[in-house]
Amino acid sequence: MTEQMKQQIAEEIAANPVILYMKGSKQMPMCGFSARVVDILNQMGVEFETRNVLEDDLLRQSIKEYSDWPTLPQLYVRGEFVGGCDIVMQLFQSGELNNLVKNG
Repeated sequence: MTEQMKQQIAEEIAANPVILYMKGSKQMPMCGFSARVVDILNQMGVEFETRNVLEDDLLRQSIKEYSDWPTLPQLYVRGEFVGGCDIVMQLFQSGELNNLVKNG
C-alpha cells in the first residue's frame, strides 16, 4: 500500500459517516456479499457512500491492508471498521448495527 493510497482511504473514511468498500456499486453490486450489506443498509434507511474496488486494483489490495481484514466488502461507520458481510449481518440481526449507525 502506498502512502498516498493510505492517505486517500483515511480521508474517505473520515469524510463519510458510513462508507462501504465493495465489489460493484450500491446500484449494481457485483457479488452476493456486497449485495447483502447494501440491502441491509438500504433496509435501515442509512445514507452511505461506496467505493468500487473492482475499478481500482490498488484500492482493492490497500483496503485489505488498511483494515487488516482479508475479504470484501468492508463497512466503516464514523471512522471505525465494523467488519465484513457476516459481521454486518450479525450486528443487523441483533439490532447493534442500528445503534452504531444511528447513535455512534
